[in-house]
Amino acid sequence: MKLIIVESPTKARTISQFLGKDFQVESSFGHVRDLPKNKLGIDVENNFEPSYVVPVAAKKKVADLKKCLNKKIETVILATDGDREGEAIAWHLAQVLGLKNPQSPIPNSKPQNKNLKSKILNLKSPVVERIVFHEITKEAIEEALKNPRQIDLNLVNAQQARRILDRLVGYKLSPFLCQKITKHLSAGRVQSVALRLIVDREEEIRKFQPEEYWSVVVSLLQIKNQKSKIKNIEASLFKINNETITKLGIKTKKQADQVSADLRSCSFKVVKIDKKESKRNPLPPFTTSTLQQEASHQFHFSAKQTIRLAQNLYENGLITYMRTDSVNLSRDSVISAKRWLEKNLGKNYTLSTPRFFQTKSKLAQEAHEAIRPTKCDLITEKLNFPGSETKLYDLIWRRFTASQMPQAIFTTMRVEIEGRSDKNNYLLVANGQSLVFDGFLKIWKSQFQETELPILKKDEILELDKITVDQHFTLPPARYNEASLIKALEDQGIGRPSTYASIISVIQLRNYVEKNKGRYFESTKIGKLVTDVLVKNFPEIVEIDFTAKMEDEFDNIASGQRDWREIIKDFYLPFEINLKQGYTEMEKIDLDEKTDKTCDKCDQPMIIKFGRFGRFLACSGFPKCKNAQNLMAATPVGVKCPRSGQAMVEKKSKRGRVFYGCSGYPDCNFALWDKPLNEICPQCESLLVIFGKTEKVKCSRKDCDYKRYGPVKDEL
Repeated sequence: MKLIIVESPTKARTISQFLGKDFQVESSFGHVRDLPKNKLGIDVENNFEPSYVVPVAAKKKVADLKKCLNKKIETVILATDGDREGEAIAWHLAQVLGLKNPQSPIPNSKPQNKNLKSKILNLKSPVVERIVFHEITKEAIEEALKNPRQIDLNLVNAQQARRILDRLVGYKLSPFLCQKITKHLSAGRVQSVALRLIVDREEEIRKFQPEEYWSVVVSLLQIKNQKSKIKNIEASLFKINNETITKLGIKTKKQADQVSADLRSCSFKVVKIDKKESKRNPLPPFTTSTLQQEASHQFHFSAKQTIRLAQNLYENGLITYMRTDSVNLSRDSVISAKRWLEKNLGKNYTLSTPRFFQTKSKLAQEAHEAIRPTKCDLITEKLNFPGSETKLYDLIWRRFTASQMPQAIFTTMRVEIEGRSDKNNYLLVANGQSLVFDGFLKIWKSQFQETELPILKKDEILELDKITVDQHFTLPPARYNEASLIKALEDQGIGRPSTYASIISVIQLRNYVEKNKGRYFESTKIGKLVTDVLVKNFPEIVEIDFTAKMEDEFDNIASGQRDWREIIKDFYLPFEINLKQGYTEMEKIDLDEKTDKTCDKCDQPMIIKFGRFGRFLACSGFPKCKNAQNLMAATPVGVKCPRSGQAMVEKKSKRGRVFYGCSGYPDCNFALWDKPLNEICPQCESLLVIFGKTEKVKCSRKDCDYKRYGPVKDEL
C-alpha cells in the first residue's frame, strides 16, 4: 500500500480519482511545522539554528497522518507543490512524521527532542519518495509516479533562508518601530520595499509641476470634383520649416494661435504616401504576475483573490500550477491547441509550427510551465464552477489558445502633407490603420482603432476644412494599483510569484496604504512615517537593489552555490549594529496632536493619536480615562437614523471593521453592523439591512425573523 500526501483536501480528492486501490491519498492542510509564533525561534548565537514547532492548528492533522503509517503502508509519497515552499513542506512532513530517507540526510535543524534523530535513523519506516507534477491530470500523475526523486535540500534551504531572514527582520524591526513611533507597528523585508515604492511615488506626485502645451490638428477635405467635397483626413502638425515639433514644442496659446492663423493661409498638397503591412503578435501565456495583473485590469480581482481562485482551478485539475514565472509550454499542450483550433476555427487560425516563448526574467524557474488549461478542448461553457472561477479560467484558456494562433495583420498608411504659406513651410502627418486578418484577436479580444484614410495620390491638392487648437498639461506619474505594483516588483526583481499577493495584503492590513476610489494606492501618514524612519536608519532594508540581490542569493542557495547560513550571517551582523545604533540615537517621535475638544467623561483635553488602524481621538488622561472616538471619515449612506432622524453614516471601528452609525453621535449611539436600506420592515417597521455576499435583505431587529430574497428597493 502506498500513501500519498499532498497539501489540500481538494487536491487529494482530484488525485484519488486517477489512482487505484493500492493508493491512499491524504492531505496535510498546508504547513505542518513553522517557527514559533510568540518568540524569535532562531538561535543567532548558534549559527542561526531554527527551532521549529508544530502549530496548534496542525497537531490533530499530524496525529492523523501518523496513524496512517501502519504496517500496510510500504511507501510514503510526498506530492506537495513543486516550488520551494512545497519542497519545504515535504521536508517538514518527513521530519515530523519520523520518515527515514537514507539518501536524503537531515538538514541542519534541531530535532524536536534530543532522541528523535536517533529514533528516526533506527526506525524501520516506509520508503520515502518525492514526486512533482505541474498539472493534476491522470497522465501527469502516472508520469510523476514513474519518476520519483529525493527531497531537494537545496530548495528546502532556499525556502528556509527566506523564512529565517524575514523572521529576523520582522521580529527585530517591529519592536523598534513600536518604541520609536507608536504601538502595533510592524516591518517586513519585502513589504517595506513595496511600501517605499508607493511612498516615493506619492512624493513624486506631490513635487510634480505640470507643464502647459498645445496641440494643433488640421482637418482637410479631399476634392473629388467641384460639386462634392468629402471631409475625411485629420493631420497633426509634425514640422515647421523642417524643424520637428515635439510634444511640448508649442507652449503657449499665443504660439498656437499664431501657427493656426498662418495655417489658414496655406495651400496643402500630399507629398508622400507610405502604405505597408504590419503584424501584431499574441502575448505569451500567463505567469503568476501577468495573470494577477490582467485579472485586476479586467475583473478588478485583487492579487490575493486571483491566486485563491487559480489554486482552486489547479487543485481541481483544470489548469497547470499557478505559481510560476516561466512562459514555457509543453509540446503536448501546443499540439492539443492546434488540434482544437483546426477543428473549431479552421486551418487559417493555426500555425505551421508551434510558437514557444522565451522567459525574459533570468530568475525564472524554467522547469515550470506557464499557467495554461490542462485540456484545450475544455472550453468555458463546459465548466460547472462559480462565476469568479469561470471568469478566471476563461481568461487563462483564451490567453493560452491565442498564443498558438497566427499574427493579426493590419494595413497601415502614413500620409505626409505639405502646407505652404508666405511665411512658413509646414509638414503635417495623417495615419490610418485597417484590419486585414484578425488572427489571434479572434479569441483574445484586444482594443485597437481602425482609422480609414481615402485613396490619395502624391501631389494631390487638399482643401482646409478647420483647425483645432487644444490646451494640454503634462500629468504626474500615476499612482500604483495592484497590477502596476506587481509589475514594478517583478521588474525590479523583488519577491517571487508566491509572495506578490501577501505583500500587497500586508501593507493594507497594517494601514500603511489605502485604496482611493479609483483603486489606486495612497500611502497613509503612518505609512510614510514608517518608510522615512526605515530609510534613515536601515537603508539596506528598503533599498530596492539590496532586496533584489537577496532574491539572487536565495536562487544561489537553491542551485547549491551558496550556504544559507553564510548569507544570513552576512546580512545580520551589520543589521544588528544598525539596530543598536538606532535604539541609542533615535528619539521617540511624538505623534500626538492637540485639539480644542475636552473629554466628555473627565473634562481633560482630547488629543489625536495614531493607532494600528490610523488616527483616533483619545483623552489625554489615559490610562486613567480610556475615552476614545474614531476619526475615520464618515460616509453618508442615504438613510436616516430611526431614533434621531439624522443621517446614517459609514464608519470604521478601532479594529478597522466597517459599521453604520448615527451622525449625531455621541448624543445618539444608534449603530448597525450591516448596511441599512432606506426601507422599513413590513413586520415590525424597523430598518432593513443588507447581509451576506449575495446581498440578501433582513430586518435589523434581532427578534424579528423577516428576510427576503431578490432585488433591493432604492426608495420607500
